[in-house]
This record gives sequence, C-alpha cells and structure tokens, in this order.
Amino acid sequence: MIETELREVIEKAAGERVVLEHPANSEHGDYSTNIALVLAKKLNKDPREVAEEILSKVKSQKSKVFDSVQVAGPGFINFFLSQNYLMGEMGEVQKKKEKYGTSVSSKGKKVMVEFTDPNPFKEFHIGHLYSNIVGESLSRVFESQGALVKRANYQGDVGMHVAKAVWGMKKKMEADKLSLAGLAKKSLEERVKFLGQSYALGADAFERDESAKKEIGELNRKIFALDKEIKELYLKGRKWSLDYFEKIYKRLGTKFNYYYFESKVGKVGLETVKEGLKKGIFEESQGAVIFPGEKYGLHSRVFINSQGLPTYEAKELGLAPTKYKDFKYDTSVIVTGNEIIGYFKVLIQALKLLSPEIGNKTFHVSHGMVRLPEGKMSSRTGKILAGDELIDQVQGKVLERMKTSGSEVPQKEWEKAAEKIALAAIKYSLLRVTPGKDIIFDIDTSLSLEGDSGPYLQYTYARAKSILRKAKLSDTKFPKLRETKFEKEEMDVLRYIYKFPEVAAEAARLFSPNMVAQFAVELAQKYNVFYNVLPVLQAETKESKQFRLALTSAVAQLLQNSLHLLGISTLERM
Repeated sequence: MIETELREVIEKAAGERVVLEHPANSEHGDYSTNIALVLAKKLNKDPREVAEEILSKVKSQKSKVFDSVQVAGPGFINFFLSQNYLMGEMGEVQKKKEKYGTSVSSKGKKVMVEFTDPNPFKEFHIGHLYSNIVGESLSRVFESQGALVKRANYQGDVGMHVAKAVWGMKKKMEADKLSLAGLAKKSLEERVKFLGQSYALGADAFERDESAKKEIGELNRKIFALDKEIKELYLKGRKWSLDYFEKIYKRLGTKFNYYYFESKVGKVGLETVKEGLKKGIFEESQGAVIFPGEKYGLHSRVFINSQGLPTYEAKELGLAPTKYKDFKYDTSVIVTGNEIIGYFKVLIQALKLLSPEIGNKTFHVSHGMVRLPEGKMSSRTGKILAGDELIDQVQGKVLERMKTSGSEVPQKEWEKAAEKIALAAIKYSLLRVTPGKDIIFDIDTSLSLEGDSGPYLQYTYARAKSILRKAKLSDTKFPKLRETKFEKEEMDVLRYIYKFPEVAAEAARLFSPNMVAQFAVELAQKYNVFYNVLPVLQAETKESKQFRLALTSAVAQLLQNSLHLLGISTLERM
C-alpha cells in the first residue's frame, strides 16, 4: 500500500513515527504530515527549518513514488505522487479487477459478525433492516482484508411476545374456525399476516384483560417447557416466521452461517451466571441475581429474576460461549441499535470478568434510528412500517419513474432492476452516515440521480459501462498510455483511484462502512465532472481517447468494488 511505503520514506528521514493525512485541498498535495511541527517542539527549533531538513533527507532517497515535496505554512510537508505511480495504480485496477482494494492483512484471522436478530412471531421492522445492512457490509469489509468471516443471527423465540402471539393464535383459530392444517395450506404471506394479527390481539388483551394476562403468563411457562398442549402450534408459528425472515435475507443478499435462539442458550446463561455468583462477579439482591455495574462505572442489571429465570442479559452470556464453541473467533462483532449501548457495556464487562478470552474479543457496533417523514409512507397496519414494506414502497416508486421517464432496462427486467435500485437507495442512505447517528429516510432524496445516493452510484457505473460498450474496446486491454500533461478533471480522478485500498483497510479497522460509501460518492462526483467537461469517445487525439477510456474503465471497476462492500448490486443499464 502506497501509504505504508511513503511513511517508511519519511520516517527514515525524520527518525520519528509519522502520521499522514490527505489534505482537504488537492493543491496541497496527495499526502501531508505535521511531523516537523511535532519535532520542532521537542528540539526547540523553528518548524520550517526542521521541515526543510526532513525534506532534504527525503529527496536524497530518490523515491519514485512522488514527483515533488514542498514545505508549506508553519512547517507542513506536502507530498505530490508521481504521474508514473498514479498511472501504474490505474493499471493495477485493470489487472486486479474485483481484487483491487483487497488485502491479506487479516489473513488467518477469524471474525464472527452477529446482526439482524429479529424475533419470531413479530414483524421484521426497520431496525432489523438497518442492523442487517450494517452487519452485511461490515462482513464484506472484513472479508476484503483477508479475514475468515462467519455471519450469525440470534433470534428471540421465547418470551412474553411469543406467549402473546400464541395466545392470539389460539383465540383467532377458534373465532375463525381455522385448523393448523388449514392454516398451513395458506400462502406464507397470509400465514405471516395471521401471526401479526395474533400478536396484536394478544398484546392488546394482555394490557386490558386480567384473565387474559394470567393465561398468557401460563402459556409463557408452557412454551419454555415445550408443553405438548401448545408445542405444535408454537413450532409451526416459529417456522412460518423464520421462513418469512429467510425470504427477506435472500432479498437483501445475506446468507447466515449460524442461527442461534434464546430457547437454546437460556440454560447455558443460567449456569454461567450461577458460576459467576460463586466467584463474586454477581450478587444477590431482593431475591434476584444482579451484576453490580456501579463498581465499574456502569449501571447494575438483573441477570436472574426473582422467579429464578434467566433474563435477556443472562441469555446473552449463554450465547457468547456457544458462538465461541462453534467458531473460535479472534473478534466477535455484535450489531444492534444504539438504544441498548448501555446494556452492552454492562454485558461485555461481565463477560470480560467471566471469560476474558471471549470478553476481550467482543465488540458492540451500534447504529442509529431510522425516522420516516410523516405522511409520506404508511404501513399495512397503520402503525410502524415494516422493513420489507419499506423496500416494497421504494421499489414501487422506482417502477413508477421507469414507466414515466423511460429506462434503458428491457421492460421484462424492470421488476428486478427496480428492486436493485430500491435496495441501493435504502442501503446507501443507511450506510453513508457515521455508525450510531440517527437518520431521516426520505424516499425522493434516496432515489436522486444528482449525487449522494445509491442510485446515483449505480447510474454513474452504468454510464461508464455504456461508454466502454460504445467504444467496442475490451476493458482488460489498453494500449500503452501517454505520459503527458493531463487536464485538471483527468488528474482529479486519477489522483483519487489509489486511495481505495486505504479506505477499505481503514473501514475494517474502524468498523466504519460509511468510509467506503464516502469514497464511492466522491469518486462518482469527480468522474461525472470529468465526463461533463471532457469528451471521451470524441476526444481530440487517439492518446486522449485511450487514456480517458482507461480512466472510465478503472472508475467502473472501483464503483463495482466499493458497491460490493456496501452490499449493493450494479446495473449495466439504467
């Protein structure tokens, strides 16, 4: 990676560890360092004098990586990469194709990413959609650096929400004179709708009817025990929910390696907490077992309730060793909404005390909340919009636009293309922000072809591919390119290409897929400025045409590579 090579040159000259940055203004170079200012303080010397000394030593190494080095301002040292290097890097994109930007820096490392985590018997809401999109992108970013990644999904298949749904199922089946066999013959969509109505019925009854509340509490105990009276009903409902979730995962492009369930890890968690109680990690309080978080600057939480049952927290402590037993990871990443950041701080602290080997490898990545503009989008139930409903509504909007504005996509492929564009709109909107920030999802903004949207990136890719098709030139073989003065718009693109491997590596290190989204949109913007100013197919000279086609091909490949890391599909035509 060029950054590493350049740092070695500077550190050899400065004799000190160096921090490199990309200047916000490209006129200040491709890289810049403040090492002279840092050293000047230690040496009690003028920063510019120190910078000039370093500059002299750097130049004496005669590196072919950069064309010029300049001292600027109070003592910054700015480096301008050589044209030969930049051209060579563009050639590397042509050569490596989808492998460009990948690395072996994490080869041999095992990473488990747990994400999505919906609850059977309940709707797949937008929070689950957000978790899936972040988790899948993180998984791809880790894989790009050579890690072996396993995707895991933890689902709450027991608890009061399940008891409410099963109670509602029984009541609805009686009222509608439905049998399980009859329900099983209905479509998956109809069965899932039935589950949603059953849950709503049970949740409402639980709040307003004491006898129903008592019955639901009793059902909850029977479900935990897999009582034969409700076993078949419970297992059928659970399976229908999981089948419904699986359809959504397929649509989103996610394949899980491991599925975990609360019903299976509860006992492990209970025993883990009891062992921790003996060791003094947990304490008894008012008939319950708690983790005394105050000792660690956190808040206390209940892990075993006064009835002797494991809480959600205890089940998580059962999940961690279960996952580790299945896949001895070096890093475990759990993706959830930011409303449970405090909960995970307590959980990871308890885990570090119980099992340092696992706890010290566990990291929590939180995402923000998604808000929808009021009045613009409505759900099936009139309440909260479900995750798949959001995809459907955005897809519907795309189809409307394709019908009214026209499209280069053959009509028979409109449905599939519209779904790819809708998913790009949603995924990019959620991934473009720093993890943890809330967003307002606006459908029109997300579908804009003017910039900073998923469809804009797809459109730029399709534009580049269209140019290459018209040129009737293989994008794998280009003649030897000129070494001459470039136009500013050409250089702006050329000077951005080499950054992709750095961005992918940094996104993996910081668990931040938004860095990839930012790279992709800036590359697309620079390319579109170039495209609007300089002709490609009608270039003034043969050499200019060849270079601009090579640049176009490299941009198309980089957009495809970065969109892949975001979990977004490309389209050859739009």
